[in-house]
Amino acid sequence: MTRSMRTACLGLLAFISATSLSAQAEEGMFTPDQLPEIAGSLEAAGLEIEPEALSDLTGFPMGAIVSLGGCSASFVSTWGLAVTNHHCVRGSIQFISSPEQNYLETGFLATRFVDEAPAAPGTRIFVTVDVEDVTDRVRSGLDDMARGRDVFSAIEARRKEIVAECEAQAGHRCQVASFYGGAEFKLIDRLEIKDVRLVYAPGDAIGRYGGDIDNWMWPRHTGDFAIYRAYVAPDGSPAEYDEANVPFQPSHVLEVSAEGVSEGDFVMVAGYPGTTSRYARLTDLRNTFSWQYPARVSLLDAWIGAIDAAAPPGSDVRIKYEARLAGLSNYQKYLEGQIAGAERAGLVERRRVREEALADWAERQPSAETYLQAIKQLDRVTEQMAAASRRSFWYSQVRRPQLLSAAQRLYRLAQEREKPDEARAPGFQERDMAMFRSSLEALDRRFDPAVDLAEWQVFLDGYLSQPAAARIAAYDSALGLGDEVSRSALSQRLEDFYAETTLSDAERRLELMEASAEALEASDDPFMQIAVALYETDRALEEADKELSGRMARLRPLYMDAIRAWQADLGSIAYPDANSTLRVTYGSVMGPPEGGPAFTTLEGIAAKHTGEAPFDAPAAQLEAIAARNYGPYAMDALESVPVNFLSDLDVTGGNSGSATLDSQGRLVGLLFDGTLESVNSDWDFDAETTRAIHVDTRYMLWVMETLEGARWLLNEMTIVGRPAMETDTDTASLAIPVVMDTAPSP
Repeated sequence: MTRSMRTACLGLLAFISATSLSAQAEEGMFTPDQLPEIAGSLEAAGLEIEPEALSDLTGFPMGAIVSLGGCSASFVSTWGLAVTNHHCVRGSIQFISSPEQNYLETGFLATRFVDEAPAAPGTRIFVTVDVEDVTDRVRSGLDDMARGRDVFSAIEARRKEIVAECEAQAGHRCQVASFYGGAEFKLIDRLEIKDVRLVYAPGDAIGRYGGDIDNWMWPRHTGDFAIYRAYVAPDGSPAEYDEANVPFQPSHVLEVSAEGVSEGDFVMVAGYPGTTSRYARLTDLRNTFSWQYPARVSLLDAWIGAIDAAAPPGSDVRIKYEARLAGLSNYQKYLEGQIAGAERAGLVERRRVREEALADWAERQPSAETYLQAIKQLDRVTEQMAAASRRSFWYSQVRRPQLLSAAQRLYRLAQEREKPDEARAPGFQERDMAMFRSSLEALDRRFDPAVDLAEWQVFLDGYLSQPAAARIAAYDSALGLGDEVSRSALSQRLEDFYAETTLSDAERRLELMEASAEALEASDDPFMQIAVALYETDRALEEADKELSGRMARLRPLYMDAIRAWQADLGSIAYPDANSTLRVTYGSVMGPPEGGPAFTTLEGIAAKHTGEAPFDAPAAQLEAIAARNYGPYAMDALESVPVNFLSDLDVTGGNSGSATLDSQGRLVGLLFDGTLESVNSDWDFDAETTRAIHVDTRYMLWVMETLEGARWLLNEMTIVGRPAMETDTDTASLAIPVVMDTAPSP
């Protein structure tokens, strides 16, 4: 094939891809300000509210959408009820549980305001109130800097300066987020609600029904929902937990639909997706799928096994590690799906073809030399970063033990506190101290020395299997990892560390937040001694990373400029990779690619029931299903209550808990998972195979009313499409200070 023929074929492939993007409107995690640009597509897809309204973060419905800092949620009552996924609050359920009262098994339901339980330390609800473009302030003069380290430092300093200005507003938590690889920067101004309380969460037999077996699979029957409440000081300002605090009153709340949606209906998701890598270079992709992901899968297999052995099911300590185990198992299945999906879809070859098409386009542009040189240099830096990641992989793992990690953070804090606040590293400024303290406090409820030791041994096994050149001399010296050390001797040494440390005591950890670097250097605590010994080595590695990151920050915007111009030439709108900021994606309710129903039903729960976890449906639920006690929540087409449904929406991790909205902006579900065939969409979206899994609001309402009797919570919400429920108290007439002592009767 001649070069001109190859160019024509690649151009055709790119054109087909771009026009497919236009036809398949569900691709794209759009920023709210982009939605007016695609108003026609949104309306054609079925949106009935004005598309421009979705770009107003303080209006309806976006004003009801919030972040939990890792998951998404939405307000569903004027008294601050925020609904999200069960797995997003599971850490809080675990935190308030004990061997005597295991809420993971029984579920939790507060029947009075005063019974609502403080969530796990560090739990936050972030309400986005404004977004401002600050690209010029951040990027000014960066192209004139020769050293990557200088670029990195300038960007970091400017971002911190802008954040400090924003956070002069009491109760606000701000961030400067990067878009299009650092080509744009936006200031995200968020209200930080610090007093978050658990109101309701079903037991695992509903909230985690199907467990790891059904994870990433369809059909699904999981009641993955739970409810927090946001509290503020009596004057309405964000405040730490206090009995005098009152429920937060959001400006906008979502109506909850008891009518739901049907197959083919328009749906959209609004939330805070984590990260995607749609624009990653082939070099990065090859490193990820040929080395990084397989290495992580191998590690996770041993890691999960170690926790299972040290904290077997039924043991008291198991409660402390349930949330971690669930997260590790979920991640392992995700990675295995990524690897299998990449091979099945020919992901590496698809990326190679795309990059050739981009290069051919770039050669014909007036800025050809700028584009091509930037891409060539970007690939070189990407390979250097991949090599550094491979070298540091096992060293990163052997610093994971919780007490060692705490010691390292405390010693770093002592060092950073010797600097002016504005010069400290992110994570160690005064603005970070509340979260820093919360993490040290929460450790007690998620830590056991025997389990921590078992995990450490797994990490050390991998580290010690590496060639000498891949190991870190300072670490080997600190732990005495000479060639002659035996496994039994090393195990005894590690056991001694746990026996001799004082860092297992929460009060001691908190005291050390005020300690000087000199005092910590004199400590005889074994974990602190390791932290001190590793400090200089870690800072040197960090400096090398910053140099590469700075070079990347100078080159990647030029690459993304080429991508955006290329897609614009082909009639496509480029959306930025997900970065944990507010996004909207849309599509329709749709069954699996191979055909089949888009909904599951109550009867599917009974069919899967075995009486043993994770298919151990509660007896009351099975009785209600057998009696066909559907209440007003049955879907006519199913002749049953829908449990979960599928859509073709473009989502990723972090979208968990996101509000699934119908054409009028009413809550019809919560996104909680994707299918295994969809996980590669983090790298390369495929409209044919991508499916998202949602828990249906009709099932949520059915569980709360039929199984839990949580009428006082239902009466707080505006539920459309369902007859009004009887109640002994008119909740709307109660002033907030009054309801703090009592709740409406069911």
